Amino acid sequence: MAKKREEFADNLKWNVKDLYNTIEDFYEDYNYLDTQVEEYKKYEGHILDSSKSLLALLKFDRDFEQKLEQVYVYAHLQNDQDTTNTFYQELMGKVLKLYEKVKRESAYIGPELLSNDYDLILKYIAEENGLQEFARNLKDIFKVKKYILSDKEEKLLSSVSSTFRTVDDVYSLLTDADLTFGSIKDEKGQKIELSEQNYRKFLESNDRKLRKNAFKKLHETYSNFKNTYASLLMAEVNKNNRLADIRGYKSALNCSLYNNDIPDEIYDNLIKTVKNNISPLSKYWHLKKEALHLSSLHIYDTYAPIVKQVKKKYTETDAKELLNKALHVLGDTYINDLNKAFTERWIDFCPNKGKRNGAYCTVCYNAHPYVLLSFDGSLYSVSTLAHELGHAMHYYYAIKNQAFQDYEYSIFVAEVASQVNQILLSKYLIAHTKDINEKKYLLDDLIQDFKASIYRQTMFAEFEKIIHEKDQSGQTLTYSSLCDIYYNLNKEYYGKNIVVDDIIKYEWERIPHFYMNFYVYQYATAYAAAINIAMKILSGDKDIVQKYLEFLKLGQTKTPIESLKVVGVDMSKTETIEDTFNYFDGLVLDLKKLYKE
Repeated sequence: MAKKREEFADNLKWNVKDLYNTIEDFYEDYNYLDTQVEEYKKYEGHILDSSKSLLALLKFDRDFEQKLEQVYVYAHLQNDQDTTNTFYQELMGKVLKLYEKVKRESAYIGPELLSNDYDLILKYIAEENGLQEFARNLKDIFKVKKYILSDKEEKLLSSVSSTFRTVDDVYSLLTDADLTFGSIKDEKGQKIELSEQNYRKFLESNDRKLRKNAFKKLHETYSNFKNTYASLLMAEVNKNNRLADIRGYKSALNCSLYNNDIPDEIYDNLIKTVKNNISPLSKYWHLKKEALHLSSLHIYDTYAPIVKQVKKKYTETDAKELLNKALHVLGDTYINDLNKAFTERWIDFCPNKGKRNGAYCTVCYNAHPYVLLSFDGSLYSVSTLAHELGHAMHYYYAIKNQAFQDYEYSIFVAEVASQVNQILLSKYLIAHTKDINEKKYLLDDLIQDFKASIYRQTMFAEFEKIIHEKDQSGQTLTYSSLCDIYYNLNKEYYGKNIVVDDIIKYEWERIPHFYMNFYVYQYATAYAAAINIAMKILSGDKDIVQKYLEFLKLGQTKTPIESLKVVGVDMSKTETIEDTFNYFDGLVLDLKKLYKE
């Protein structure tokens, strides 16, 4: 049974006092913001009266948003560390309502700015030095001028924006709270409640019958709700398409990419390149089938380790020391800054009762990054910690080098630093173990990461693209057509040497990322960029570490594509994705050699 939060030592908990020392301090800022939000009204209709009036609005908005971020992060951390605490549930609710209020009161800013020409903005920037720090933000606003609606229409959309989350909220409640999968018998014959949280553990079992039963039971349960999930997904797709159409974008995909400064061809190039390189994955399936001594390999066999799982256990201190060794190739400055995460308590390790599932990194500009995970001493936990600390260091360097309005990096580059850390950790472990079975396990795990990040996420990306295009063309998608599309994509992406079980056609129902509007492809592009960077670092390239650190400092001061060029990665070139398959093929070959030994 999970321990209560108060049973864990303070050094294993994040230090929320770096945000607010007491709840009274929090309320002082919250109440101030709740009253100050009305101040937005005094700028309405006067933003462009002069360069000074423009600067006054931008400074007020920046300062307000900066304090609002601090209030939000505090409530969000307190709520996530124990979701059963009703006080912090209510606190989070208050902050979210404040956010909605701010959006409504400030909805006029974009339309009012865009009611004039960008030439006037440039004139104001030239005559008022204080506007220089907002130059990028203003340029970005005018970049989307043709897609901004009238003041009245923007306010109308803003007033109903909370309803746009309803589909995602219902999906989350159905999947995370209401859906139950029943129980299955584990390796010892004991009944265990099956859940999304422990499903992966069953798939990684050495007991094939258990893997198959878990796989079948989970997807059969989802199949019982196929009409509900189909209605939810199509409502989400329709919403994305309608909003894109209202604003005048070519498509929902174009809307998402344009707003993130990503050319449309990046998306299509990723899908095309991955589908042209299924062969290395087929080689891996053939090897895995041999290693597991199976006559046929099914999808439920793919997560089973090629050798028995490594049973090593790590303490939080062990994890810190291991990361110091694995990431030392990034230099002393990086390591010294990384260790602040431990000494200053940015990390919440506790696997306490009521804690939010999963792991993440969030940040407050007025404090520092925060990392949540439920550390259980496994290698997986250490790897998760490396991943989230990659995000943390990305945020940390951006905070140190950029103004508030420029520090948050684009979603497109968000997973690069986290994946670099994970790859460097895996490569370090593989290079330093003398146990051949452990080396096999680690190589297999690294191959699984590639499969999950490149092949699987790209398949998700193509599924998203297809269903949005069908809805946009006026086709009605039913659960049956969604299942057919998804099943056929699985056949394509899994390739040869594997049995694609029919029941996998229901898996789309359990993918929450389909409610994140063309997000998943970025896991694949980021992983490709991370491989490129990590391999250069490990090759001893003397300039790459400094370039990488410069990349981490950029925030939003460059477009995502230009940001990656700073570290020598050009995502607009097919070769960047192609090269990752040479890396993957090499991993499979290394594993094959070890297996033959």
